[in-house]
Amino acid sequence: MSRYDLTDFEWRMVEPLLPNKPRGVPRVDDRRVLNGIFWVLRSGAPWRDLPERYGPRTTCYNRFTRWRKAGVWARLMDAITAAHDGDIQMIDSTSVRAHQQAATAKRGGRDHCLGRSRGGLTTKIHVVVDAQGLPIRLGLTAGQTHDGQIADKLLDRLGPRTIVLADKAYDADRIRALIEEQGATPNIPAKSNRKWEPCFSRRLYRERNMIERFFSKLKHFRRIATRYDKLAENFLAMVQLASMRLWMRAYESTT
Repeated sequence: MSRYDLTDFEWRMVEPLLPNKPRGVPRVDDRRVLNGIFWVLRSGAPWRDLPERYGPRTTCYNRFTRWRKAGVWARLMDAITAAHDGDIQMIDSTSVRAHQQAATAKRGGRDHCLGRSRGGLTTKIHVVVDAQGLPIRLGLTAGQTHDGQIADKLLDRLGPRTIVLADKAYDADRIRALIEEQGATPNIPAKSNRKWEPCFSRRLYRERNMIERFFSKLKHFRRIATRYDKLAENFLAMVQLASMRLWMRAYESTT
C-alpha cells in the first residue's frame, strides 16, 4: 500500500458518495482507481508513469475526466465540506506556475485560466476557507487577474452572522455590499484612498493565517504546486480532490 492511498477511514467516507454502478459490465474497482488518481495528484508524475498496481493508466485517466465532466468531483466536495464552520470565512488566492506542457492547449474560444504575471505563465487558485482553514469554495483565473473579480462568485453563499476576513485586494464597495446583503459582516482593512473608515478588527484579522496554512498544505500535492493540466477544468478537479483529501484527514484526526 502506497502512502498516497486512501486509508480505510477515508474510503468509508468516499464510497457511499460515488455514483451507482451502471447495469451490465461491473465497473473496475473504484478504490484502486481512486488510489491511482491520488497517486498522480500527490506525486505530480505524468499519467503514463502510474505504477502497475493501480491498473491501466487509461482507466484511471478516463475515470478522472469522465467523472469531472459528470460533475462527480464537485458533488463529492460539496458533500464532504457540508459540515464546515460558518462563523468565520476567509478568502484569498495563490499563484501557481504553469508547466510548459500546460500552455500547449488549443484555445478554441475556451478560457484555460492561464496568463502572464511576474511569475511567468501562471494560474491563480482562489479559495474560501472556514475557521479551521478548510476549503469551502474554489475557483480559477488567469494569473494576472485581480482577486476581486471572482469574489462575487465565491462569496454568494454566506450564512447570516458570518464574518468574512479578506485583505485589501477585496476592499471594494460592491464586495462589502454583497457580504452585507447576506447578513454577514466584512472584516477587511481599508485601502489608503478610501474616504470613509469601515469597522475593522485587527484581532480577528490575525486569524487569516489559517488560509495561508491551507495554501501551504495544498501545495504539498505536486500536481497543484505546478500546473501540468492543459484544461482549466482538469486542474480545478485536481484542486477539488486535494481539498477533499485535506478534509478527510481532518475528519480522521478527530475520530
